[in-house]
Amino acid sequence: MPVPRERHEVAGTMVLIQGGEFMMGEDSGWDYAPSHAVRVAAFYIDAYEVTNAQYLAFCEATGRRLPEFWGEVRFRSGLDYSSHPVTGVSWHDALAYAEWRGDRLPTEAEWEYAARGGLVGVPYPHGTALSPDDGNYSKSELGGPVPVGSYPPNGYGLYDMLGNVCEWVQDAYHPDYYKERESENPTGPLEGYMRVIRGGGWHTGPGCTYVYHRNALRSNWLDFNVGFRCARSLEPAVDIETSE
Repeated sequence: MPVPRERHEVAGTMVLIQGGEFMMGEDSGWDYAPSHAVRVAAFYIDAYEVTNAQYLAFCEATGRRLPEFWGEVRFRSGLDYSSHPVTGVSWHDALAYAEWRGDRLPTEAEWEYAARGGLVGVPYPHGTALSPDDGNYSKSELGGPVPVGSYPPNGYGLYDMLGNVCEWVQDAYHPDYYKERESENPTGPLEGYMRVIRGGGWHTGPGCTYVYHRNALRSNWLDFNVGFRCARSLEPAVDIETSE
C-alpha cells in the first residue's frame, strides 16, 4: 500500500491541507475520466461532517428552516442525534451555513485531493480494499448515519470521507467537464442546475464509494443520504480557532 505524505496540521475542527498536485479522476470511468493532473492551493477543510447540533445553531441564529427530516428517528435527524451528520439540506442550505460560519464549500478538486489523504493510485481514502470496518456504507447495514468520526481518519486526519453521508461541494456539474482538463484550482463549469456530491453515504453501494467517484443532484434537492462539510481559503488570514 502506498505510504501517505506527512500528516497535515490539525487546528480546531479544521485541517490545513498543504497545496500540491495530484491525478484527479480515473480513466476507466465515464464522468470521472480522463484522469488528469490538477494543482490546488493550500486550504482548510473540516475534519468532520457538519452535525445536527451545529446546523441547528445556524437555524436558530438565522431563522432558516430546519432540515427536511428533522425529528425522524429512521434518518437520525434532530437533537437526539446531535453528533450525527446533518441530512435533508439542499446545496443552497449548505452554502448558506458555510457563509454564516465565514467559510465556503470545498471545490470538487479540493475534496478529492483531501479525501485521498496523500495516497496515490488507490481507490479509497485508506487504500485498496473496502470492508464495513472502513466506513458506513450500504454493506455496513447500520440503517442510517452514525456519529461523525466513528471510523478511523484518512492520512490527512479527515473522517468519513468514504461513507456516512455523501457531501455537497461547490461545483456545478457537467458529465464532460474533466475533458477540459482544468489544471489549476479548478472550480467546475460556469453554469449548471445540478451540483456535485462527493463521497459515499450510509445508503450508498460499494461501487459509488471510490475516492474519484462523482455524482450530482439538483441544487434544491433534499436527501436523507447527503450532508456536507466546509472549507476555508488561506487568504484573507483568519484565526482558525473561531471556526467552530
